[in-house]
Amino acid sequence: MENGVLWLQELKSRLFPEVTITVRKANERADMKLTRKKYEKELLRLQAELCNLQDWIKYKGLRVIVIFEGRDAAGKGGTIRAITERASPRVFRTIALPAPSDREKTQMYLQRYMAHFPAAGEMVIFDRSWYNRAGVEYVMGFCSEEQHRRFLQLCPVFEKYMVDAGIKLIKFWLEVGPKEQQRRFEARIADPLRQWKLSPMDLESYRRWYDYSHARDMMLKATDTKHAPWFIIHSDNKRKARLNCISHLLSLIPHKKAPKEKVNLGKRSSKGRYDDQKALKGRRLVPERY
Repeated sequence: MENGVLWLQELKSRLFPEVTITVRKANERADMKLTRKKYEKELLRLQAELCNLQDWIKYKGLRVIVIFEGRDAAGKGGTIRAITERASPRVFRTIALPAPSDREKTQMYLQRYMAHFPAAGEMVIFDRSWYNRAGVEYVMGFCSEEQHRRFLQLCPVFEKYMVDAGIKLIKFWLEVGPKEQQRRFEARIADPLRQWKLSPMDLESYRRWYDYSHARDMMLKATDTKHAPWFIIHSDNKRKARLNCISHLLSLIPHKKAPKEKVNLGKRSSKGRYDDQKALKGRRLVPERY
């Protein structure tokens, strides 16, 4: 049997040499360790392309919403930072809403999210979104069974309305494995610089792993639609997850370099010239300790 398999593989490589070489190269690339140097080089390249996308969104007046959902400690915040750190916050706007206030609890559920929807020339990135109702609110009992059922029923209709209105809606789900999630939680407990990331809800999500898995499955079944599909990113390796996410995001919005006017710095006017540094003497200066 083993000889037969080897014979078939040899025959395939002879009949389809180009395909075999392509697959072998792809496997070799996948097996290569993504070093920090390689990661930073590729991230910089993708971020440069994100700047082109930003200009294109402004030029064409596009309206884009990108949703980031997923397991706690799956790396949503780091991925969003990688997307936005070299972009204009006026074009790539990040929204991370706190728990609803007493007043917001009396509003229509989606109302507080709609207030942050993009105008022309903007991309809004939701770090958690209206899908809280399908996740933490459902698992933790912050909403009723009927509210949860109603959300799953109406959400695809609402998103179809958004898409039909011209909004480009992109939904990412970051999935981290239980062992890696535990490692990240333990690292947060031990590191005083990251302890702020650990909330009571995080501890509950760790304890209720399978409750959240069940909620995720119901959400995907109800809301993974043709007009607003979910894209799943395995994020046990944060660096690869960020690169894969940015690369896919760029592929989902057709774009090219927007036309720009040539910038000329020109000359600084000497009109009214005086020693403007002398005027700062005697003022309260920050001590230069470094």
